[in-house]
This record gives sequence, C-alpha cells and structure tokens, in this order.
Amino acid sequence: MPADLAVIGLGHLGLPLAQAAVAAGISTLGYKTGPEGGSLTPAELRRMLAGGFRPTTNPVELGRVRTAVICAPTPRGADGTLDLGQVEAAARTLAARLRPHTTVILESAVHPGTTEGFLRPLLEQGSGLRAGRDFHLAYSPSRVDPGNRDFTPANTPKVIGGLTPACTESAAAFYGRLTDKVVRARGPREAETVQVLETNFRHVNIALVNEMAVLCDDLGVDLWDVIRCAETKPFGFESFRPGPGVGGPAIAQDLGGSGRPLRMVELARQVNNHMPQYVIQRAATLLNEHGKSARAARVLLLGVTYKADIADQQGAPAHEIAVRLMELGASVSYHDPYVPAWSVLGRPVPRADSLYEAAAHADLTILLQQHRTYDLQGLSVKAQLLLDTRGATPTGAAHRL
Repeated sequence: MPADLAVIGLGHLGLPLAQAAVAAGISTLGYKTGPEGGSLTPAELRRMLAGGFRPTTNPVELGRVRTAVICAPTPRGADGTLDLGQVEAAARTLAARLRPHTTVILESAVHPGTTEGFLRPLLEQGSGLRAGRDFHLAYSPSRVDPGNRDFTPANTPKVIGGLTPACTESAAAFYGRLTDKVVRARGPREAETVQVLETNFRHVNIALVNEMAVLCDDLGVDLWDVIRCAETKPFGFESFRPGPGVGGPAIAQDLGGSGRPLRMVELARQVNNHMPQYVIQRAATLLNEHGKSARAARVLLLGVTYKADIADQQGAPAHEIAVRLMELGASVSYHDPYVPAWSVLGRPVPRADSLYEAAAHADLTILLQQHRTYDLQGLSVKAQLLLDTRGATPTGAAHRL
C-alpha cells in the first residue's frame, strides 16, 4: 500500500521525523541508508507500526510516495570535510524511482549550496525530471534534540527553503502537518546556512563556558554560582553549561568551499576538543590530593552517552577519557542505564551492576552524563571521591569541573 511519506535514513535525524509523522497520522515508509545511530525501544516500534509506519529495504517503494525526506548522516571525514556518501547513495536510489510532482526535502547536515549544487544534479540526472518544474526540491535544517521533553517536533518551528516559491510552499504544506509553525527562508542556501549558524552557536558558546570553567578553577571561583547569577540577566545572555567535551552528531562547521573559514568556530573546536584532557588533569590532581596515583587507581565513569537520557554514544567524550585513563594505568569501569555493553580500544569495559557498591569501591567516580535515573545525592555520599563534570550534584557534595 503506498505511503504519503518516505523517510530515507533512519538515524538520529530520520527516526524522530518518522515518529512525528506517524503521530500526525501520516502513513510513513522508513528506508535505511546504512549503519545509523538511531534506535527505538520495542514499545516505541510497536506504537509506530500500529500507527502506519512501515520499514522497508525495497527501493521500488520510494517511487510511490508524495514526499521524500533525505535524512542520511553526514559524518566528518578524515580530512575534516563532511562525508556526503550516504546522501549521494540516497539521492541515486530515490532518483531512479522519482515521479513527477513529488516533494523532495533534504534534512541532513550539509554545507550551504549542497541542495542546489550536489543533490539537484543527482536527482535530475537519475530521473530525467527537472527540479522546480517536474518535482519540488527544498532544504530544512533538522532541529532534533534527543531526550528533550519540553521541545518536540510538534512545538519546534521548522525552517524551509525551496528551490522556487512553489517548492517552498509544497515543503511548508508537508511540515505544517507536523509542527505549529513553519518559517520560510529565501531559498535553500539560506536554510542550509541556518543549520550552520545554529550548530556553531552551540559549539562556540559551550567553548566559551568551558574556558570559563578552566579560568574559574585557576581563580578558585565557583563557576556554577557565576552561571546561576548571570542567567538572571533578562537580556543579552543565554546560559550554557560546561562539560567534559561536546559529543553528538552536530559537528561544528565552517562554510565549506566558500574560501572564508570561520576562525571563531575553529577556535571553539580546539577548546572543546581539549576538555577530555582537562578532565584527566583534574582527575589526576584529585587523586594526588588524596594520596593516590592515577596508575592502578580504580576509576568509575558514570554516563557514557553524549547526551542525558538517551543511548546514543556518537562523539561522546567518555571514549577519549577512558582511553587516556587506561594510558595512565588506571583500572576503568563504567555504569550507564542506556548502555548494556561498552568497548574501548577493542576491549570490553567492565560494567558496574550495583552502582552504589561500585562508587564506594572506586578510588574516583567521574560523572560524565547526568541521567535522570541517577540519585546524585546518594552517589555523593557513597563515592570515595566524586568529580562532577556537569555541575549536577548539590553544592559541596562533589568536586565540580
């Protein structure tokens, strides 16, 4: 049976979109493009299947939908550029089945100009159709925030930039079924650059507060009290929190082939990439202050995902922190309610079954992610030594980053 929508790519972008579409009563086809980081609980999958979701590996079915949204991942390659391989594969697969009047939308994280300069030729050459005349083409930056219970696809505005005004309106009509507000950009390049600005805004501001964390530690100032006071300012300030590093799929970006790199973004990347090493320095210092050495120390890592209350480990700083601890000779174990098994350097890391017993046994416990299930007050009492990289524990209950 034909579906209204095909979501191509079922990772961290595609699955939330498919869930939102099913919740809105849209019959949805899910087409997987490759190894992807998204996951559903059995209960979530049952609800989606009952609501009309149909996963498929048959590309022929892509030719039977009214709207196709490409959500393929674009990881950063070895040379630092975005890898568009899965976007290209998705485009070629779709192009061979593309029918007139279909609306094609790209949501993958890309550099400005990709929709027109990269995706459009692939679709046109593979289908024999012309974008803007025979089918609609648009870009919409994804605004997925996994684990956020306050902002969902339904109450998060969607930005749309179409190749033509008609393309914009066709894409807006689709997203209008999912969200309360649709914002029309002048075109796909503007919409793509919105994604770059939003991603870099996060990274630059996290880098600023991470540098403040290091400065405040040097000065003996309570950074968390500084943030608490600063966020009372009703204008000109937005509160960000420091942490052990910046993970997740949203990678800080320059403007690609524009020839105008963003120096502040590169500096922010350097600052944020240094944070795992800073955590190691703080950990070693704490152990030394308590008469212990990092070598042979028992270190428990709490929360190894990149974000609280989700299972996604993509880019999580926990991996580098574990590697550096092992290089120092520490004995590393972990606990995470969302990660039943974890390997580092090809070796399985022991998982703590009893959290309180493990914290009491460890020479140092490092809180890397504040999952809601953690009783931080109880942990601060049980742990011999607790380093809180998230400022989540009560004041005075732990050593904070």
